[in-house]
Amino acid sequence: MATAQSPIAPTVRRGVEPLRAGQGNSYLWHKLHSLLGIIPIGAFLLEHLISNYEALKGPAAYGAQVRFLNNLPLVRVLEWVFIFLPLLYHGIYGIYIWLRGKANVVYYPWAGNWMYTAQRYTGLLAFAYIIQHVIRQRFMGVDLPNHPAAAFWKVQHELSNPWMLAVYVVAMIVVCWHFAYGIWLFAAKWGITPGERSRKRFGYVCVAFGVLLAAMGLASIWAFVGGKYPNAPENPPLTVSRMAAPAAIDGPSFAVVVRGAGTASI
Repeated sequence: MATAQSPIAPTVRRGVEPLRAGQGNSYLWHKLHSLLGIIPIGAFLLEHLISNYEALKGPAAYGAQVRFLNNLPLVRVLEWVFIFLPLLYHGIYGIYIWLRGKANVVYYPWAGNWMYTAQRYTGLLAFAYIIQHVIRQRFMGVDLPNHPAAAFWKVQHELSNPWMLAVYVVAMIVVCWHFAYGIWLFAAKWGITPGERSRKRFGYVCVAFGVLLAAMGLASIWAFVGGKYPNAPENPPLTVSRMAAPAAIDGPSFAVVVRGAGTASI
């Protein structure tokens, strides 16, 4: 008599282990990625927007702000530890998360999926923009740390290209949106806004904050191209004023006055 053979169970390949809260290295890398997006990257973005807002006061005020920042103690260490390295990690790991994730906006067109997709694309665009911006403004052309007075001219010269102007405008909106929604995500992931109602209310706050940041950034761009300070000089001339000679010294005394840098008698 023939006996029925039991079917062979199909071999199931081991998949990726699910991410569980508080377990595995991935959880820690995700947390670090989220935290760095707020501190120090978010803090640097705020400082950068406030500093660029000085451009509305003209080339002298903008150059003085650049000089002040570059005269901070251990500024190069701070630059790498709190700006460049966190930006590299946040950007590269963000791309890694994007490649592993799946939004399903076609089959599940919910608002959360669309926001997830927008966050990934804006992050990619922001990362690409920041890389070219740092290279062109920090490491190419006039060395601004040693020649801060040329800062306004350098940015104005770059924005004289209509294509670069368009890139700056789009990038400003993209970066501010990415950061504002990143704050909302940070608050949700870290338990700051645990309830649906609190997340919804905080969402309105983040939208208003993002609009405010974008408005500040666009106003700063307008300061360079709006025509109020046309053709800013690459090397602004020093203002020389004659001062009364001290009683103990024969002959006139002069003082070279550099806006934002104090005076030096000669």
